[in-house]
Amino acid sequence: MKPAESPSALKVQAALGDRFEVLEFDASTRTAADAAAAIGCEVAQIAKSLIFRGGTSGQAVLIIASGVDRVDEKKAAAALGEPIARADADFVRETTGFAIGGVPPVGHKARPIVLIEESLLQFDEIWAAAGTPNAVFRLRPADLLELTGGRTAAVAR
Repeated sequence: MKPAESPSALKVQAALGDRFEVLEFDASTRTAADAAAAIGCEVAQIAKSLIFRGGTSGQAVLIIASGVDRVDEKKAAAALGEPIARADADFVRETTGFAIGGVPPVGHKARPIVLIEESLLQFDEIWAAAGTPNAVFRLRPADLLELTGGRTAAVAR
């Protein structure tokens, strides 16, 4: 592991400021299991960022969930007040500026609507993607709420 060097990871580091440190690994951190293995934490401590498209608004919806959870789209739609659909790779890159597998919770081109699965709040520390499939940063759940301006909801299956 080393400090951020790639352009996308440096973009996330700039968005985070110096309170957090983006780390890049030689091994992939693309999936929650890969990230947990590289970091040495529980899969549940990985805060995965999933982009959906608002069915009515067309706006990007960022749902941040634990690495062990699957998002229940009906619960998320109820929390948002509009249906959602999984976004394709082009929509993800267009709205966030990042590719699937490295989408961070911050630094997006356009500010998304943010929901944070409430189960993440149980951890002292969590890890989130930082712009590439091998970059992450450590933070506390309270930091995630502050950085994203998101709100918590029960959106896991």
